[in-house]
Amino acid sequence: MIFPTTTAFYAAILGLIYAGLSGWVIGGRLGGNVLFGDGGQDGLQRRIRSHGNFQEYVPLTLLLIALYEAGGGSQGWVRVLLIVLVIARLLHPVGMFAPTNSPRQFACRGGGIIATLIVMTIAAILLLFRVG
Repeated sequence: MIFPTTTAFYAAILGLIYAGLSGWVIGGRLGGNVLFGDGGQDGLQRRIRSHGNFQEYVPLTLLLIALYEAGGGSQGWVRVLLIVLVIARLLHPVGMFAPTNSPRQFACRGGGIIATLIVMTIAAILLLFRVG
């Protein structure tokens, strides 16, 4: 097994994105004087869900990719999956603030989560083939 250097690099980038999302939620809480929950504020709820969605999907997806890389998987696949994951996770919060049923909402929010799920699925399948 080798150290998953490529995944580690992109994990650091995703960690910075997560820190940014955390700061965005904190800023929304401070600006809206909300200590718990979303205070009934739609904008804060959207920030919280963007942050939550990231934490729900990114750790497992990164783990799958890291295990695949550490097991000697294709560097090309690793890099493509990680680049798509970063782009998807940047698009998702943009789409959360797009007008309802707009092309931007579909492309960014929908595209972000669909791309994340595709990356997770491909990483899982590649890992199964790698260890199977």
